[in-house]
Amino acid sequence: MWQTVWPLLLVIASNTTYHLISNRTPAQVNPFLSLVVTYLVSAAVALALYLATAGGSGLAQGLSRLNWTSAALGLAVVGLEAGFLYMYRTGWAISVASLTANLAVAVLLLVIGVLCYHEGMSVRQLFGAALCVAGLILVNYK
Repeated sequence: MWQTVWPLLLVIASNTTYHLISNRTPAQVNPFLSLVVTYLVSAAVALALYLATAGGSGLAQGLSRLNWTSAALGLAVVGLEAGFLYMYRTGWAISVASLTANLAVAVLLLVIGVLCYHEGMSVRQLFGAALCVAGLILVNYK
């Protein structure tokens, strides 16, 4: 069970830390320069973790196994992080920004899973998605 729980705990802790820090990034700092520093730190940590866990596999061999998804994920991450930085700068509350974005993503991925990956959708999941949409409306209603 620990194998399935620790990644979730890592995501929760990292995502919480991410939003707390993003919300405190100074408004006068160019968000893209901030992201450059973020990615330099991320690259150094990721490289160190790769080398520690590669099990004798060299960097060249590891790089040869990559495909387009690594670069595409990099583009998605820039959009994700810049989007949250701008959300906070334009006044989104930390208690609402992540909730709104993540609920919308959850509903969108549910639809994509059904339409593109032919995953099943139960009545319970459909009801859950409807509750998410209702929650989005209630959380953002002024």
